[in-house]
Amino acid sequence: MKEIVVISGKGGTGKTSITASFAYLGGKDVVVADCDVDAADMHLLLQPDFAKSEDFYSGEIAEINQNDCIKCGKCKDVCRFNAVSIINQQYIINSLNCEGCGYCARVCPTNAITMEEQNVGQLHISNTKVGNTMVHARLGIGADNSGKLVAKVKNEAKQIAEKNNKDFIIIDGSPGVGCPVVSSLSGADFVVLVTEPTVSGLHDLKRVYKLVKKFKIEAGCIINKSDLNTQVFIEIKEFLKKENIVYIAGVPYDETFTKAMTVGQTIVEYGESNLKDIITESWEKIKQIID
Repeated sequence: MKEIVVISGKGGTGKTSITASFAYLGGKDVVVADCDVDAADMHLLLQPDFAKSEDFYSGEIAEINQNDCIKCGKCKDVCRFNAVSIINQQYIINSLNCEGCGYCARVCPTNAITMEEQNVGQLHISNTKVGNTMVHARLGIGADNSGKLVAKVKNEAKQIAEKNNKDFIIIDGSPGVGCPVVSSLSGADFVVLVTEPTVSGLHDLKRVYKLVKKFKIEAGCIINKSDLNTQVFIEIKEFLKKENIVYIAGVPYDETFTKAMTVGQTIVEYGESNLKDIITESWEKIKQIID
């Protein structure tokens, strides 16, 4: 079983659309994991059935028992995150501001403040329209700990893949270089970098590859909208050659990409097009590399 992680240095490069296309092509041989939990949207293309859902708890949040509170104000004095407010003469915790440090509970003279485990999102295990299993999640509004939720998604996907002897796990990672991306890369066998030939695209490609390099994972690159800027396209290919990153494919700009998304389909199932052939060839190339 091989883990393939698809990431990008910035949003809007077509990362999720390409990942969903790989999931469609892989069919029942793959388990799909949507680890972009802060902005999960792969479900729009793969149409999962949300067969199994569970709450995800991580971190703590303060709660004040109003019956025990003597309104001394010590909790408000020590809170550095402005999470304690006075509303209708009661001390109230603002859940969006609370960082769960527990300092307020320590200084409370009547033990009126307790630290409660926080529900930060939901985890789903679904069957997709392709017939494969998809593990996905959504982080709650204003919630932290997305890295831990990503780890949970990956672990669930891995267990399912091992139990059912699947060949691949395809992971849609978050854009950027933050904690969710680090969690997505952990244990991966191959990374697909999706970029575009713009100044910001090249800059963020270099930045995210620094992170991949630290994990010592083999990487390949797909340049989406490859005909957008010829000069930057050449610069990207020079960078790939310098860093020994496999050039997988260049995908030219085509409005078919957008048309497919608007009807909830991947590019490889939306009629016949040059893009379909390129994405299909890319998937076959990736399988050959990791084999």
